[in-house]
Amino acid sequence: MEPGFASESERVTERLRNEILDGTRAPGGKLVERDLAAEMGVSRVPVRDALRALGNEGLVTPRPRSWSVVREFSASDVADLNEVRTAFEGLTFRLAAQRRTREGLARLREVLDTELRAARAGDAVSARRAAADFHEVVTSLSANELLGELERTLRSRMRWLLGQHDDLEAMAAEHELLYEAIVDRDVERVERLVLAHLATGTSEAVRRHPAEEAASAG
Repeated sequence: MEPGFASESERVTERLRNEILDGTRAPGGKLVERDLAAEMGVSRVPVRDALRALGNEGLVTPRPRSWSVVREFSASDVADLNEVRTAFEGLTFRLAAQRRTREGLARLREVLDTELRAARAGDAVSARRAAADFHEVVTSLSANELLGELERTLRSRMRWLLGQHDDLEAMAAEHELLYEAIVDRDVERVERLVLAHLATGTSEAVRRHPAEEAASAG
């Protein structure tokens, strides 16, 4: 495959992934091969490939007879994701502060500026996408190939988790503080800020997904 060339299956996968992560396709929504193929003007083969790929990424749940549903993340799913995120980001942010490069900081500043502009403009989709990009660039700054592999495996579910916050400007402000600490190579400050950042993200996700706790309490 030529560099920069995306197959039809990859294009369909990317479109559906973005629509799920951006909230265009709601949790529990049906994804029927025939209907999606007609909507996108493609055959059923790339749609089938896309649904299989998104199932592997944890964003859709397959059903019999050529259809799937957009995954509905439970409170238990959110708790599991937050546990993994806490362990993963505690390490990646610390390594990023120790190993960051001038080029890496320039990339991080660029996505942060994009997030800040979008947050101030009230553009939730763009702000959340840039917020997720910020975390992915931090992983690249850690300069640890295994962490990079793990991030790619978890990317879609983590992008979903990072999209659960509503206070766009507060999230961008936390990212700016983290950026400044990484620039300063202040590992101790980075560790404090990451803990606070994780706490914010956890509370936002739990606020949106409290159903199981409420049910068990009853």
